[in-house]
Amino acid sequence: MIRAKLLIENKVTDGDIDTVNRWQAEKTGKIWLDIQDILSEETGQLLMALGCDPLAIKDASRERHPPKIEAFDQQTFLLFRGISELGEDLQLVPQQLAFFVGDNCLISFHRGPSVSIDYYWALVDGDPELLADPGRLALRMLHYASGRYLETILGFEDQLGELEDILLSGAAEAAMKELVSYRSRLRVLRRVFSYHQRLADAVMHGTGPHLSTDDEQNQHERRDLYDRCERLYSLCTMYYEICGDLLDGHISLSSHRLNNTMKILTIITAIFVPLSFLAGIYGMNFENMPELGFKYSYFILLGVMASLSTGMLFLFRKLHWL
Repeated sequence: MIRAKLLIENKVTDGDIDTVNRWQAEKTGKIWLDIQDILSEETGQLLMALGCDPLAIKDASRERHPPKIEAFDQQTFLLFRGISELGEDLQLVPQQLAFFVGDNCLISFHRGPSVSIDYYWALVDGDPELLADPGRLALRMLHYASGRYLETILGFEDQLGELEDILLSGAAEAAMKELVSYRSRLRVLRRVFSYHQRLADAVMHGTGPHLSTDDEQNQHERRDLYDRCERLYSLCTMYYEICGDLLDGHISLSSHRLNNTMKILTIITAIFVPLSFLAGIYGMNFENMPELGFKYSYFILLGVMASLSTGMLFLFRKLHWL
């Protein structure tokens, strides 16, 4: 699907490929061309006719490509990892958004519907000034897409707190599985946001002459985009580390509980070893064992065994093993 919005004298009109051809012939006004499709040969030729670089077109057509920004003579190329779906479980279904930003035109390219682009597509009708600066409009769409990430990431903090309570309560097996899966998904998101942070840093420091670097308002838009991308990366990194700390902490607590159990079993074994030794000696069937004929041998042996057990218990308590 190809659709277009043309701004002439503060009036926005909707159109299609014919509107693009008319704008290209007349060179009046500013245009936003939105392409929602898999890149065809015909679409590729249209983009090249509008001044898009062939290598940038190739990058935009790929289903997966790291976010980037590249400046060309006629346009600045922006590639952003948007959201097709990001649930509360942090399972990301990404959507690649490509923008070709010129002085008088903005071209957006994506596979399937995009919430960010559709939001501003509807907004432009009520506020034509948005299309007056294509660079600022592109930055606002990136800012809006980053905000959708941020909303979900901030909501994850409550889930992390609940998992921590479950781990401390002892019902940990299911929570452990969740934490491992969350940590894996956070690793993916952290990689995505590291690309976004580098892209936003390049945007803020002047990469892309078609993004109106000298304009004070656009500098504010750049800074907002950078702050949001940096916050996403830092939050993801923090949550990733918290998940790791919770897993390590639970393993440490489990090891500590196991060590305490083993200590008790070892103490019990240490007490019964000498008793078993004495019982083994006097359980042997030798004829010449003089003390067996003594009247009080049984009671003396019981007393020795009781004294050994009591003495060892006293010693272990004194050493703080019990």
